[in-house]
Amino acid sequence: MEKVLFICVHNSARSQMAEEYLRRIAGDEFEVESAGFEPTEVNPLVVEVMKEEGVDLSRKQARSVFDLYKQGRIFNYVITVCDDSMDRNCPIYPGMTHRLHLPFSDPATLAGSHEEKLAKTREIREQIKKAVKEFIEWVKSGDEEKLSMAWQRMYTK
Repeated sequence: MEKVLFICVHNSARSQMAEEYLRRIAGDEFEVESAGFEPTEVNPLVVEVMKEEGVDLSRKQARSVFDLYKQGRIFNYVITVCDDSMDRNCPIYPGMTHRLHLPFSDPATLAGSHEEKLAKTREIREQIKKAVKEFIEWVKSGDEEKLSMAWQRMYTK
């Protein structure tokens, strides 16, 4: 079974959504976790938009990526979903096969009314869901070069 870790700054939004989508879409095909550099509480906007999808994150706890590292956890895929400036700070995991970076906007930085923030968070949610589906297809295909090239075109600036 492939082990996947999604990382973002606070493990409060993007990595939580990605973890839940991989678990939900792929079922037991992957062992998936998420963590952050500076774990906080799960973002209420994310709790709200994920609830629309039937996913309850209201009791979910943010985790520290460094705690996982200290435990000697090994992952086949480490996928950072934070912005490019934070990607440089991601730890290197021993035995890791693939490190991928997908920058998504942080719902914590959104401005506007509650409804405007919800709308933007929904957009981020849909982008993450699409990327997770592509990741699953790629892993099943076994074509490493194909995913790398596709994700570079779609997710790099």
